[in-house]
Amino acid sequence: MQIVDLKKELRQLYQPSAKEVCEVQVPPMIFLMIDGEGDPNTAQGYAEAVEALFSVSYTIKFMVKKGTLATDYGVMPLEGLWWADDMSSFSANDKSKWKWTMMIMQPAFVTKEIIGNAIAEVKRKKDPPALAKLRIEKFVEGRCAQILHIGPFSEEGPTIERVHQYIDARGKLTGKHHEIYLSDIRKADPTKWKTIIRQPMK
Repeated sequence: MQIVDLKKELRQLYQPSAKEVCEVQVPPMIFLMIDGEGDPNTAQGYAEAVEALFSVSYTIKFMVKKGTLATDYGVMPLEGLWWADDMSSFSANDKSKWKWTMMIMQPAFVTKEIIGNAIAEVKRKKDPPALAKLRIEKFVEGRCAQILHIGPFSEEGPTIERVHQYIDARGKLTGKHHEIYLSDIRKADPTKWKTIIRQPMK
């Protein structure tokens, strides 16, 4: 049985410092994705998206572990791309008008066939409502600035501003606001939540 530590292999992408903004080059990676809109705290679609993503990701993990690849790995964290058609709504924190893509990265050794089999298995067992919205996509971000935010989501503002200031001094923002959720918010103290704030730049 081979054991792969993806977070360790991709340390520069998934273990940034909380002290200073750093620049990273993010390679193309395969993600399971679901698009939606609305306040993540209240929108039923958001909870359904997260359920479907984790259901399929864990099914993939167990298929890989028991299959011919005989490889075990930790399921990667939930990630989110956030924006609004009118970015003033985004800046004003009007979450009802937010749009999002929730996603979980899949290891390079996971084939489309395995993913397809996992989706079919999840559909057969419990068929979560958002499963039909799930897609597989190669996501290319390239040059980005990022930092680790420690604390509740409501206090991210100054951390995001630090990232934007870093980019403004070296180029300009591009792409979508990207967050990577390293903590289980159902269990962890909000003051200790760890969230990577990432922003593409050019």
